[in-house]
Amino acid sequence: MVFSKAESQFYDIKVTTVGPGYISGENAVQELTAMDLAMKLHYIRAVYYFRSPAFEGLSIVAIKEVIFKWHSKAYIPCGRLRRGDSGRPYIKCNDCGARMIEAKCNMTLDEWLESVDDDKHKLLVPNPVIGPDLPFSPPVFMQLTMFKCGATSVGVSWAHVLGDVFSAMIFMNMWGDATRDLYPAQPLLMAPSHNDQGTKYKSAMKDPLAIKRVDPVGDHWATINDTKIDTYSFYLSWPELTRLQSKICGDNDHQTIPPFESICSVVWQCLAKIKQGSNVNTVTICQRESQNSFEGVLTNKAQSIKVVKTEESVEEFSIMELGLLLMNQGVDERKSIEETMESDGGLADFLLYGANLTFVDLLDAPLYDLDIRGNTPVYVNCVIDNVGDEGVVLVYPARKDQSEGMRVSVTLPQTHLSKLKSMLKKEWSL
Repeated sequence: MVFSKAESQFYDIKVTTVGPGYISGENAVQELTAMDLAMKLHYIRAVYYFRSPAFEGLSIVAIKEVIFKWHSKAYIPCGRLRRGDSGRPYIKCNDCGARMIEAKCNMTLDEWLESVDDDKHKLLVPNPVIGPDLPFSPPVFMQLTMFKCGATSVGVSWAHVLGDVFSAMIFMNMWGDATRDLYPAQPLLMAPSHNDQGTKYKSAMKDPLAIKRVDPVGDHWATINDTKIDTYSFYLSWPELTRLQSKICGDNDHQTIPPFESICSVVWQCLAKIKQGSNVNTVTICQRESQNSFEGVLTNKAQSIKVVKTEESVEEFSIMELGLLLMNQGVDERKSIEETMESDGGLADFLLYGANLTFVDLLDAPLYDLDIRGNTPVYVNCVIDNVGDEGVVLVYPARKDQSEGMRVSVTLPQTHLSKLKSMLKKEWSL
């Protein structure tokens, strides 16, 4: 086996499983909603980077003792997937736990972050998929990597069937609370499934525009892309964003395109130019509707999934016109997706991210709220894995208070990504 230079920096790698300290019950199960099942082929991978004080003096035994207690309040993600008699998946809360990887790195954190590209972040977070043996596939993986300087990275792989990015952050932030001996009064729950198993849903003539039906994957929840997919991220400071918005709006003092829609509009038009007439007239916008209404709940139902479609050439629009289109013309397809999923008994396989070019608004996501003994991350990297060929764009804060701008993560086919990087730099200085 040939290892890259970055991979060769790791040593003393260990794999264990850490479950809850208390058993939830022999017959405890969690039914999955139609939206959970519609998202089951996607995975969230995040890496948190901490300076040395966060884990200083903590042995791995002490870390795992905290995780035992934390998982007792968050036992559902510690379960395993099963299928009922109808074939519909559900979670068996048998408390098998999350898989944990421990590793050491020969580099300091500063050396790593200075040299890091988007591929290197992947070395600090596991990248499994569910299956092919459902009872032996943890939906959550964690990786603790100790750097030479005493700093630590925490990587988490989260199966999207458990909930969206906000849900994954809620789960991780509970761990931070546990390091300060703070625990919720009630266990962390998933949104309940209100499906009436006796209801018969008519199959729709066409699937919703937001999703793409794929060939059945069985118990191996992954797909294969037509081309090689890569990820590229770039940083956008507030002064740069202000200049971008000013360039978009020009002399129009009465209308401002918000940061998220501004970035999306620019990327959308650039890709339309790159694809030269290929169909990029339909995009999907994913945004969390309300954090408060789903506080403490793991769910895939709190994220709006809006489709924006135009019959006109995207290349001919002004960026401001595209921004207004994204702001005002989105049609939320969550209900249609749920009905389509239920009409197939929860058995169909779909891709949502990358079915169309997909923009995900994470500017309000609590990425920097993971607090380990009073220490928050100096940097967080986040991607969504196993996406369709049309690609996905994540927009999230570069620091906890957003005072230092935002980061844009773009996952696309390799050939389109290299051209997009050049065009963003040439036309927009990004």
